[in-house]
Amino acid sequence: MSDLSPEQARLDPYSSLAENTNLTVQEKIAGLHTVIKNSKTGMLVTRDANGNLHSRAMTPSTPYSDTQLNLVFLANNASHKFEEIENDAHVNVSFYDTSSTDWASYSGRARVTQDKDLIHKHWSSMITGYIGDLKDGVHKGDKDDPRVAVIEVIPDEIKYWITKHSSALRTAQVAFGAATGKATSPGELRIISKEEVQLAQGLQSK
Repeated sequence: MSDLSPEQARLDPYSSLAENTNLTVQEKIAGLHTVIKNSKTGMLVTRDANGNLHSRAMTPSTPYSDTQLNLVFLANNASHKFEEIENDAHVNVSFYDTSSTDWASYSGRARVTQDKDLIHKHWSSMITGYIGDLKDGVHKGDKDDPRVAVIEVIPDEIKYWITKHSSALRTAQVAFGAATGKATSPGELRIISKEEVQLAQGLQSK
């Protein structure tokens, strides 16, 4: 079901044409995973105590399960983003695939944990290159370093865009729409609602 009211659909024909409401939850998740894997890096947006928004590039950890919607990041808990999450857990994470113009946007809440099983599950030696070995015998830059923490983003809603045509055809469609005054949509807008997120979380826990 579309989240656009009839009047919004009339005034925003691009979104109305683009939204695909005929997919199963699993089909939506599969498409979302494709966008994330092709994009590789997302932008995590947090808010500080003064209301300022800050974003930074972060790569979500693997592995994924077929029904996974939560994003997992490993990061240095001495960085400012942890203070900002403590101040306001509401976050956004966006992805953009420059090769196709596909994108995804997560709206949700961040949960911070230092659960060792979760850290070990998602650990990558590349993280050492970001946090470093301080040579003090404690902060070694490994998976047992006390600075390593998990940021888990639990979505309330996810929107993403899948391009359906080649760049040349998309340009032609938009040009035709501009010439005729008729809105066009060269791709699909897909929405994973809060209810669908909860359904997927239930499937993953089984």
